[in-house]
Amino acid sequence: MGTRIFGMAVAIIAVAALTACGDSGDDGQSAETVTAQPQQSEARVASPESAEEVLVHAANRQAAAQPVEVITPQASLELAERLTNADVSNGERIARRCVGCHTMEAGQPNRVGPNLWGVLGRERGSVEEYSYSDAMAAAGGSWTLDSLDAFLANPRLDMPGTLMVDPGIRRDDDRADVLAYFATLSDSPEYYVAADVAIATPMPEDHGSATVTETYTPALEAIATDLERPSETNVAILGDAEWDQANRIYFERCAGCHGVLRRGATGSALTTDITRERGVDALEAFITYGSPGGMPNWGTSQELTPDEINLMARYLLNEPAEPPEFGLEQMLETWVVHVAPEDRPTRQMNDIDIDNLFAVTLRDVGQVALIDGGTYEIVSIIETGYAVHISRMSASGRYLFTIGRDARVNMIDLWMEVPTTVAEIKVGLEARSVETSKMEGWEDRYAIAGAYWPPQYVIMDGDTLEPIRVVSTRGMTYDTQEFHPEPRVASIVASHYAPQFIVNVKETGHTLLVNYEDMDNLQVTDIATERFLHDGGFDSTGRYFLVAANARNRLAIIDTAEGELVDVIDTSGDRPHPGRGANFVHPEFGPVWSTSHLGDATISLVGTDPEGHPENAWREVATLEGQGGGSLFIKTHPTSRNLYVDTPLNPDADIAASVAVFDLDNLDAGYEVLPIANWSGIQEGPRRIVQGEFNREGTEIWFSVWNTQSEESAIVIVDDATRTLRHVIRDERIVTPTGKFNVYNTRRDVY
Repeated sequence: MGTRIFGMAVAIIAVAALTACGDSGDDGQSAETVTAQPQQSEARVASPESAEEVLVHAANRQAAAQPVEVITPQASLELAERLTNADVSNGERIARRCVGCHTMEAGQPNRVGPNLWGVLGRERGSVEEYSYSDAMAAAGGSWTLDSLDAFLANPRLDMPGTLMVDPGIRRDDDRADVLAYFATLSDSPEYYVAADVAIATPMPEDHGSATVTETYTPALEAIATDLERPSETNVAILGDAEWDQANRIYFERCAGCHGVLRRGATGSALTTDITRERGVDALEAFITYGSPGGMPNWGTSQELTPDEINLMARYLLNEPAEPPEFGLEQMLETWVVHVAPEDRPTRQMNDIDIDNLFAVTLRDVGQVALIDGGTYEIVSIIETGYAVHISRMSASGRYLFTIGRDARVNMIDLWMEVPTTVAEIKVGLEARSVETSKMEGWEDRYAIAGAYWPPQYVIMDGDTLEPIRVVSTRGMTYDTQEFHPEPRVASIVASHYAPQFIVNVKETGHTLLVNYEDMDNLQVTDIATERFLHDGGFDSTGRYFLVAANARNRLAIIDTAEGELVDVIDTSGDRPHPGRGANFVHPEFGPVWSTSHLGDATISLVGTDPEGHPENAWREVATLEGQGGGSLFIKTHPTSRNLYVDTPLNPDADIAASVAVFDLDNLDAGYEVLPIANWSGIQEGPRRIVQGEFNREGTEIWFSVWNTQSEESAIVIVDDATRTLRHVIRDERIVTPTGKFNVYNTRRDVY
């Protein structure tokens, strides 16, 4: 990792007796969002220095330290021992959870929390132009090593009334590492660092901008780390470090399909009554090899090590931890308007062909790459939430909205000279969906985001992302009428026929038509559809919305003009997963919408023309057979005569590294396999090929070559007419690319 600049960590004060020249007033308000907002992107956007440069400067500060007279009280002997062995680079890594709310460098402005430069030795509650909580303002005294250590261990216990929601850093050694790092944030680091041990080791070999991405460790703190484990730990007891590591892996790789509380949805339930019966060996095998039904082969793809797989198998024998709630108060603390609407340009200030711009998710580094669809050049790399799930366009085409799995929403102004985040907010602790109002007369008025945890949706101002309404989705299952504690918002689309958002609630099987005409008297039409709703898209007219209930192998169809359920139908395949689906005209059945499946090779075609082909409407009229299970996306374009189907989660490496393409004029001929991974020129890694996305004209389709973070990835561009390679984008900044969203096609719901 490029961040390990200090060898054995820099010992604070002398080895014999470490002194705390004090600590500075790190107020509780800030760290409440430390949990809520783990990303460091805000600090990186605001500062001209990269994370790596900040570390270099810290190393220089430490190396320049000189012995000084001890002028402050010593740290306790127990803390002194921990600090003697502290690892500054690990402390910097852990402290990344803070930068969502705090700035770290001298002179940077306060954010949700105060600036942390000079925190050690500073009077508590003393940062100018910052509004502290009553508890912090009245605390008195300074931040010594001991007082800051106690506060970081459990903020709310140490200072009742603090606004900080972060549960604290439980491991003693981790807190020591953070204190060691905080000691470098000073104009006079010699007060905290003994000169004879302040040795900065050389920087690792430079790898360009890719090194910066390696400094970013995405996480959802409230879910991934520092959770109090349930009391029942008599099975497969894990150490503190193991517990935190397993929580992090589960959030990053598992929670989306299996649920935060592990009750299952797209993936199977992983509750302890099931996992304990199966045992460690069976769980290890399943995690290692995956299944043709869409469970990734985390071991054979080398994305998890054998030790990590063993850890996860043991972790699943323990009861899951339940994260905290996240309401309006916490959201407002994360809400930042970087550029006010009145300060934004009144016309496009760049020469970008915005309609043919692609937003490409760089999953594991918490970024989105904006790539010109005509020149294939990277226009900008923008810091976002972790593992952006989708990008959506405002109806006007000016603003790009992204949402990370950590529930961070970015609003990016494409008119600025360099496209820039102008507002951001966190709407929870884990999320998947964002959308903006599209009804005529309501364009760009509102934005909405749906969270996985807590299960809720948030309606926001379309210019600033100010939260207006927060609505919980907890409630009863539509069929058995039983309460469910985790009914997550799976997907949201905006109606073109009514001032409504269509909100799909996964576990309980409700599709909500949320009318945004009157925010004070919000009207919601609750349609019972089917449980385990996931993703879906419109038919070619934009009137009918089809959404997959993938664990039930069914599709629900909503008439958005009439605001009512049309039907719920079965598919012949196992777990439909359409993405947005693909619309085309079948030579026999007329207009159809299609979906592939996670669990098998089935591709279902559903008739969508109740007026011209009423006998075929809203039924599965035909099926195709693709390469195999593990498909996530199916794609075509109004000008294309091809239908593309990916299979990135198939455990067969060759199938995962290629796509199947059907001729729409001769579907009976079967599919041709395009060796996308081989075309990329990349030979190492799992090379999963995921999500085709057309350019505006429909002449090219782009595929992601999705490798691990430590391996090279790429974007492969295919000529649609000839099904041949047109171009490969290989750039060290393209790290773990997954979803791609063409501005025009996304804005107009073209698929």
